This record gives sequence, C-alpha cells and structure tokens, in this order.
Amino acid sequence: MPLSWRVVTGGISWRKTFAAFRHRNYRLFFGGQLVSVIGTWMQQVAVGWLVYQLSNSAFTLGAVRFASAIPVTLLTLVGGAMADRIEKRRIVIATESTAMVLAFVLAALVYFGVIKIWQIALLSLLEGITDAFDIPTRQSFVVEMVGKDDLMNAIALNSSLFNGARVFGPAIAGILIGVVGMTGCFFLNGVSYLAVVAAYLAMRMPAAQPHANHKPMWTETVEAFRYVRSHRVLRAVISLVTVVSLFGWPYSVLLPVFARDVLHVGASGYGYLMAANGCGALVGALALASLGDSPHKRKLFYGGLFGFCIMLCIFALSRVYWLSAAALMGSGFFMIIFFATANTAVQTRVPDELRGRVMGIYSLAFIGLTPFGSLIAGALARATSASLTVTMGGVICMIAGLIVMRVMTPQQAGTPEKVPS
Repeated sequence: MPLSWRVVTGGISWRKTFAAFRHRNYRLFFGGQLVSVIGTWMQQVAVGWLVYQLSNSAFTLGAVRFASAIPVTLLTLVGGAMADRIEKRRIVIATESTAMVLAFVLAALVYFGVIKIWQIALLSLLEGITDAFDIPTRQSFVVEMVGKDDLMNAIALNSSLFNGARVFGPAIAGILIGVVGMTGCFFLNGVSYLAVVAAYLAMRMPAAQPHANHKPMWTETVEAFRYVRSHRVLRAVISLVTVVSLFGWPYSVLLPVFARDVLHVGASGYGYLMAANGCGALVGALALASLGDSPHKRKLFYGGLFGFCIMLCIFALSRVYWLSAAALMGSGFFMIIFFATANTAVQTRVPDELRGRVMGIYSLAFIGLTPFGSLIAGALARATSASLTVTMGGVICMIAGLIVMRVMTPQQAGTPEKVPS
C-alpha cells in the first residue's frame, strides 16, 4: 500500500468520535439502524442455529449462507447503478420494508412448525436480493446526510453500528432462543425494521434533482470499473478486501460448528461467542472514529489485516472457551480497523457522480464474494475440519497482505492522492 509510515501527532479525542451526530438526518439514520441491525444479528444467530439443528451439516450452513449472499454477487453492481439514478431514500425505504416482510414470513413458518431447509434458503435468497440494492445505496447515501466534512467520521460510526450491534444481537438471541424460541427472534427482527423505515421517512432531504442524459446502465458500470482500475490505491484496497472476504470472513459461517462440536457449548454459548466478536468490533470502530483524520493510515490498514489473521488462527486452534472468546474479540477489533479503513479509503477517493457505482464494486468485493467463501469453507470443513479451514483462511489472507505491502511500498507514495484516508 503506497503509504508512508509517519509518527502519530494526535491522540484519541472523544469529541471527534460523534461529530456526525450534529446532523439531524444522520442521528435519525443511526438510531433507526441501531434497532434494526440488532434485530438482524438476532436473526442471523437464530438462523444459523436452526439450520444446523435441522441439517446437522456444516456444508448446509455454507449453502444457506451462499443463498443469502449470491444475489449481492450478481446484482450489487445493478444496485449501485440504480443508486446513481433514483433517489436513494426511496430505494432504502423499499428494501427495508421488503426485509421486514421476509422476517415475518420466517417467523410464521417456524411458529406453525412447517419450516424446511429449502424454505430458509429461499427466504435467504430473497433477502439477499434486497441487500444487493440496499447496501451500495445505503453506503453512498451517507454523504448526503453529513456532507464531505464529516464523511470519514460517519463511515467509522457506521462501522461501529453495523458491527457493534453484534454485542447485543447475538447475546439477546442466545437468551431468546431458550426463552421464546426461534419464532421470537424472527418476529422481533421484523418489528425492528419499523424503526429504520420510520427514520428514513422522518428525514428532511433537499428536493431530489431529476437525472437526465443517462448512458446505458452497462456503459456506466464499465465506466466505474475503469475508474477503479486506473486508481492504484483503489485497486490495492479492493483486491485485499476481496481476498479477506473470500478466505477470512467465512469463518463466521462455521461458528455453530465450533460452538457445538469443538467447544461443546449450547445456543447461549454460541450467542456469547458472536457477542465477543461484536464487542471487539465496537471498540475498534469507536477508537477509529476518535482518531479523526489520522496520519498513520498504513499502520491502521495493515495492522488491522495482520491482527485479524493472527486472532483468527488463535481462535481456530483453541479448545478453551474463554480463549476462543478472547480471540474472537481480538479478531473483531482488528477486522473493523481493516474494513473501516478500507471503506474510508474508497469513499474519500470517489467523485459524487460515481459514488453509487464504485460502492457497488466495493460491496461486490466486501460482501458479494462471501457466498463462494462460505461454500469453500463448508466443503473444506466437511472434508477436513473446521479448525484447519479457518487456520488456512487466516494464513492465505496474511500472505496476500504481505504481497500487496511488498508491491505497494511506502517509497511509491509520492503524491498525496495515494495515501488512504
């Protein structure tokens, strides 16, 4: 990565941490998303446990995750192009409302005792389609809420929101599974979407300007790819995000296997493992937001990547519950440092007219390739073991990081635009 190693001249300032909250629209967004994302994590934990109960198969876990993520792979570029054509708030209201209906359908199927694996996979597929349009639109919508001055802070706070919610969602899910069952988790997730839809409706946005003279969608998408290809830092950042999404992030799909078969804990223990991961992510995101416009981006970027890989390997090899939870907490901390720094590096280099499409490309790398990683992880875990699969993933990501760091040496940072921020 073409970044210079520089001495940190400033420290963490909590006054900087919540700078984006001075914008009313962002406060509404943050509050609504916080409620909704907690519900989403509750459902993710419950779905993973339900699928493993019904199938007793690590491969099936990977297959269901594949069904939920493959639409992002296929459609996120379309979603990004739509975000540059249609008012973003209209898109996210539609996607969140659709996700709410799907959650209620899942709750009903479980309540009436007719739930099957194929039904879970189908609902996951439909939810993935909504995500393909929601993710790039939501990420590119942030700048319209806070402006460019507070964009970096808002990105870090978003990371604290979407990853830090795992502190509460999985822990609540672990409790609710034993108290009100799977139905309660799915129903409450559906209710949680009401908060974010209400937040979007309450925003005061300037009148949308009609877009005219659009080129064909495919032509506009190719234009965004050409922009990324011509930008050295964007190429490097998105390439590493791709590798981590394929080989590092899929460890999460195997957590039910570790919880039940490796660490021998139940649903509550599984939920607390997820919560430990989210706790580390929350601390990492808040620390990153507090640094403001930090001058040591190279350390943050590579430190986050390598720290994540090391913690992942420790978790994979551990057979002690507290050590596994601690390693997951560390992996969450370093993971969010890496991904939030990567997201910021991309967002701050994208012109407004390309923002939706480039964030569609980033979303493809960040989320769209995870279904293939999930399938690979599930197949390898079945053929070998979950521990070996996660260890291999951590090693592959570390090797990729070393290669990129070697190629993109600090001496190449001859111009300011090559410094991720």
